Amino acid sequence: MEGCALSFWIYMGVMSVFVGGVVRKVLASHISAMPSLVAWLAATVLLERLCTLCLPAFLVLAGLCAACCLYSSRQAPNLATSLPTEGKAVLITGCDTGFGHVAAKRLDALGFEVFATVLNLAGEGAQELQRTCSPRLTVLEVDITRPEDVQQALINTKAKLGMKGLWALVNNAGLCVNFGDAELSLISNYRGCMEVNFFGTLSITKAFLPLLRQAKGRIVTISSPSGDLPFPCLAAYGASKAALNLFINTLRHELEPWGVKVTTIQPGAFRTGLSSNMEHWEKQHKVLLENISPSLLEEYGEEYIQETRELFASHAATAPTDVSHVINTIVEALVSPQPQVRYFAGPGVGLMYFIHSYLPTTLSDKFLQKLFIKKQIQPRSLRKQNNLGKIHSLNNNNNNNNISSLNNNNIITSEK
Repeated sequence: MEGCALSFWIYMGVMSVFVGGVVRKVLASHISAMPSLVAWLAATVLLERLCTLCLPAFLVLAGLCAACCLYSSRQAPNLATSLPTEGKAVLITGCDTGFGHVAAKRLDALGFEVFATVLNLAGEGAQELQRTCSPRLTVLEVDITRPEDVQQALINTKAKLGMKGLWALVNNAGLCVNFGDAELSLISNYRGCMEVNFFGTLSITKAFLPLLRQAKGRIVTISSPSGDLPFPCLAAYGASKAALNLFINTLRHELEPWGVKVTTIQPGAFRTGLSSNMEHWEKQHKVLLENISPSLLEEYGEEYIQETRELFASHAATAPTDVSHVINTIVEALVSPQPQVRYFAGPGVGLMYFIHSYLPTTLSDKFLQKLFIKKQIQPRSLRKQNNLGKIHSLNNNNNNNNISSLNNNNIITSEK
C-alpha cells in the first residue's frame, strides 16, 4: 500500500509539473503555440508511462531534466524558410567587442543594412568593422547613457534610411561593474549598472520606437539569467537586468497592436570584453578596498574579498569563447517569421531556469551557489564566532568530563 501511495504522489507531482508547463508555454507563446504544445504533451505522455512502471523518484527527476534540456536547446535558423534580409535595417548597440561585434559582422554578411554603435570610433573594434564589413554597415559613436549621443544616432540613422523604417533594434550594450556581496558592493556599482543596462537601453529604445513601429519591426534584447535568478555576488548587475526584463516584457504587450515583435535572449556565461581581462578584476578589487568602510572591511576581512576576486577571475577565464550560439539566436530572432518571446542561448541555461521554476527554493539556491561562486572562506566575523563557539563547546565538554569523573570517584569511594 505504501509503495502504491508513493507512486501515486510521484505521478501527481510529475503530471502537475508538465501540465503546468504546457499551460505556461501556451500562454507565453501567443503566436504559433502548437509546436510547444505538442512537445510538452509528448513529454507528459512519456513520463506518465514511466510513472506507471513505479520507477524511483530520482529517475523521474532525471527524465524531467532531460526533457527540459531537449526542449530548451535551439538550432541555427533555417534561412531557407526565413524572412528575406535584403533592404532590412538593423541597429545594434555595444559593437566594440563581444556579442555585438560578432553579430554586426554576421548580420552584414547576411545582407542586412547594419548600424553598429561603438563607444570609440578610433578603437580597434570599430576599425575592424569598417575594414572587414561591406559598405552597407555604418559605425556610429554612441554612449547610450548620453541623451545627446542617442539623439545624434537617431538623426544619422534617419538620414541614411530616408523614408524607410528600422526593421530591428538589438539592445546588446551592457556593463557589469559589480564585485562581491550585495552589502560590499558600492552604491556607485549599483548606479553604474542601472545607468547602462536599464536607463541606457530604455533611452535608445524609446528614441528608435517610431522607426520600429513604422516598419512593424522587432526589438531583440540581450539580457542575463542573473536578472531572473539570484546569483551570489551579482546583486547590482542582476538588479539592473531584472528592471530591464520587466520593461521589455511590458513593452512586448504594449507594442503587440503595432505589429512590433519583442524578444529577450538569456545567454549563458561567455568570455567576452572586459570579463577576459585580468587587469579589470584587479582594478575592481582595488577600487572596492579603497572605498569600503573600515568597519565593514573588518567584519568581512580582506581574505574574503580576495577570494571573491579570484573566483570571479577564474569563472571568467574558464567560460567558453565561442559565442556562435548567441549569434545564431540573434539571427533567428530577426529572421524567423514567428520569433519566440524568450530564447535561452548557451549550454545549461534552460536547465537553470527549469530548476529555478520547478524545484524547491532550497535546492535551486544550492544549485546556483555551487554553479557560480563556490565560496570556501567565511567572513572574518563569522569565523571568530564559530571559533568562540568551538572553544565554548570544548570547555563545556571538559567540564562535563570532570563532573563525570568526579561522580565516578564518589561512587567508587562509596562502594568501598
